[in-house]
Amino acid sequence: MKPPRAERIRIPAPAGEIEALVELPADSPAGRAPRFGVVCHPHPLYGGTLDNKVVYTIARAFVDLGVPAIRFNFRGVGGSTGQYDEGYGETDDVLAVIAYGRERWPGASLWLGGFSFGGAVAVRAAVQAGPERLVAAAPGITRVAMEGVASPACPWLIAQGDADDVIEPAAVLAWADRQATAPTVRVLAGAGHFFHGRLHELRATVLDFLGPLKNPRPTASQ
Repeated sequence: MKPPRAERIRIPAPAGEIEALVELPADSPAGRAPRFGVVCHPHPLYGGTLDNKVVYTIARAFVDLGVPAIRFNFRGVGGSTGQYDEGYGETDDVLAVIAYGRERWPGASLWLGGFSFGGAVAVRAAVQAGPERLVAAAPGITRVAMEGVASPACPWLIAQGDADDVIEPAAVLAWADRQATAPTVRVLAGAGHFFHGRLHELRATVLDFLGPLKNPRPTASQ
């Protein structure tokens, strides 16, 4: 499989500009996509960036299914302007990136994903964003204000390690049980928060969840 084509861009946002990386399936036609993906990174104050390996794994799973994927830095991270805002402003950042994707690929459905802090922020953004599918890896629901946040209305996946020492697995599973729209929950036995040595399993879990919806490969006439 050919590596994706990569574009580094800047997206206008409420706090100024967002630094982002767009990865396009190598054989996708320019300017066309029935779906696109956006993936959110872990906590900005603890080294989270768009280059995080879990974020990369989720985004690359999207690309492997023929879906362009956008990874980006939250406000105050890397080349993105602004300051950390406890998940509130970061939710606005996600929505700004999604707005860019919808302008670039008119009519395309959204796959939204995130890891840890980014997983919780993705859930927060889902009410306004209306994704077709949502993927949350070890969502940081104890690190981001989630009170009053509605359950995602779409089918969604929670991938959680049962040896997570950052976000208590029992808290995530109890939160999942309270959701009006029940997520698909996949527990990776023995996996820690960062899925060290288990990224291949995480990727397989995401592919299994999303695979039936993969973007069609373009034909010679497209």
